[in-house]
Amino acid sequence: SIRCQKYNETSNLSQAVDTSEGHSVFSQTEHNIVAAYLITAGVISLLSNIVVLAMFVKFKELRTATNAIIINLAFTDIGVSGIGYPMSAASDIHGSWKFGYNGCQIYAALNIFFGMASIGLLTVVAIDRYFTICRPDIGQQMTSHTYASLIGAAWINAIFWSTMPILGWASYAPDPTGATCTVNWRNNDSSFVSYTMSVIAVNFVIPLLVMFYCYYNVSHTMKRYTSSNCLENINMDWSDQLAVTKMSIVMIVMFLVAWSPYSIVCLWASFGDPQRIPAPMAIIAPLFAKSSTFYNPCIYVIANKKFRRAIMAMIRCQTRQEITINNLMPMTISQLPLTQ
Repeated sequence: SIRCQKYNETSNLSQAVDTSEGHSVFSQTEHNIVAAYLITAGVISLLSNIVVLAMFVKFKELRTATNAIIINLAFTDIGVSGIGYPMSAASDIHGSWKFGYNGCQIYAALNIFFGMASIGLLTVVAIDRYFTICRPDIGQQMTSHTYASLIGAAWINAIFWSTMPILGWASYAPDPTGATCTVNWRNNDSSFVSYTMSVIAVNFVIPLLVMFYCYYNVSHTMKRYTSSNCLENINMDWSDQLAVTKMSIVMIVMFLVAWSPYSIVCLWASFGDPQRIPAPMAIIAPLFAKSSTFYNPCIYVIANKKFRRAIMAMIRCQTRQEITINNLMPMTISQLPLTQ
């Protein structure tokens, strides 16, 4: 009987996906606008994050423990822009979700997976900043194994929360636009409410509290060192640590901007009437959550001088190569000297 019940639930969900096709609250023009945004954002995100990874490979000075976390963040961005954006854009062009029930489950699970992983990794960045600046006695004892364990914990946490709806705790289904899949917040039963509250607590509230605690102490420690003029006694490159910390704080602020609308939608669906959530808000919220995939690389370059130096070095190297190639190319007919 349990197997029959699970089969019926799966069939009902499958039918829900099928019946949602062709029934979207958006017009085709609005779908095309969203598709154009997704394609543009996806291309920018893929190219910029590939450049970030290339810099890590090329420049040894960027291969630090903190930047190892940034590498993992780049992989989460590539995952969303390389898998999530194309599927969603294709569905918007089609006017409805076009990858069926299984595609809906895979798409939604991967987006939750990469989103939860990025939140966990940002929390690890905050912990790293705290131990490096506030507790250097502990920070200097942190090994590559310690960082690998913290990074691994962020990925394992993401795996857990992304697979739960597939296993029956809440569910995945198309959203009101019909062109993308996410947690089925229109079915606000006890399973959805308990899942949503758990996700918000574990992957939003707790990370924010940890980040606030870490950066609050980091800012006070930095002010204390600066006011006491004892920076020369600190056994670290203070200007580099300051740049990395500023970059981290900007990333946290942008994290709040990106994920707050999605959290509001989930809370609204949990404690209010899901049918009253405006359709534009339903699509803008997940788009905001995905937006970190293309602004994170910009933050790396703008807020971190090592990244800027690496970018300039790559540009200079590319320019020299082009000049060398042009000098080695044979002259065209128009470049040959004219004879009488």
